[in-house]
Amino acid sequence: MRLGIIGTGWIVKDFLPELVKMEGLEIVSIMGSPNGFEKAEALAEEYGIPKAVHDLDELCGTGIDTVYVAVPNNLHYLYCRSAMERGMNVIVEKPMTDDAGEAESLAMLAHKKKLFLFEAITTIYMDSYKKIREWLPRIGEIKLVQSRFCSYSSRYDNFKKGIIAPAFDPKKSGGVLMDLNVYNIHYVMGLFGKPESISYYPNMERNIDTSGVLMMLYPDFLAVCTAAKDCNGDSGGVIQGTDGFIRTSIAPNAVGDAVLQLRDGTAETFHEEYAGRRSIPEFTQFIRAVREKDYEFCYAQLVKSLEVNEVLNRARIQAGIRFR
Repeated sequence: MRLGIIGTGWIVKDFLPELVKMEGLEIVSIMGSPNGFEKAEALAEEYGIPKAVHDLDELCGTGIDTVYVAVPNNLHYLYCRSAMERGMNVIVEKPMTDDAGEAESLAMLAHKKKLFLFEAITTIYMDSYKKIREWLPRIGEIKLVQSRFCSYSSRYDNFKKGIIAPAFDPKKSGGVLMDLNVYNIHYVMGLFGKPESISYYPNMERNIDTSGVLMMLYPDFLAVCTAAKDCNGDSGGVIQGTDGFIRTSIAPNAVGDAVLQLRDGTAETFHEEYAGRRSIPEFTQFIRAVREKDYEFCYAQLVKSLEVNEVLNRARIQAGIRFR
């Protein structure tokens, strides 16, 4: 995979130290915003990326085959579509788009042009998440599911003063539902599929949700997804069944160690090797799929992303959160 990166924000700075060391991946170029070219140059120099560029045409002309889209949510659709129209595979930061219809449009384009389109959602690629799926039959009938991602944002104090970062900006499709609760939703839906119905209850400030609870109703159980950027709290999750439970104790973007506890006293723990390097499992699969031309895998993952995107869209509209 020959990768070009669009964006210079914190997520790029978070994954670059690991990605530059991965086999089968060459980071060829990085693109900054119109006013952020110096940041792209600095990251290119720090991580040995051959080229820092100003625009998408220049990026796609550097010999890449895949684009990583890491810009504010409201720009995901534009850059994904533009990159695929130029024949590039795309990996896009979560959420795939801020609109379910636009996500469907991107999926159709990927199929039409036979390109790879992946949402970068670390949760579903973690080894401990796979172990949780394997354990599920052992805890009997599922009764309650909870997933929590609560972390006081370093940008929240400025937000209260009226200094609005993209993650809190409704004009840039921000808010906690799109930023943190998306991980909870992927966690639940990756195990149990689409819910029968949903209800979203946000705390609103300056026309955006800073914390909130999403209730997801399944035929035989209830799932609760809690996320917050305006307060600290417990992160992790628990899946409760008639014969036991499965518990994790860190945020669902990394999942972390998983514990199985059965009513008969059986207890097992699975250690997540990559909890602190969460980009590795997903990129391992992205690289493999592109190398082996495994479109079936890609499009199966894409279906999951579209289903989550639909839930995000319904929850946002139900709560009266407007992006446009």
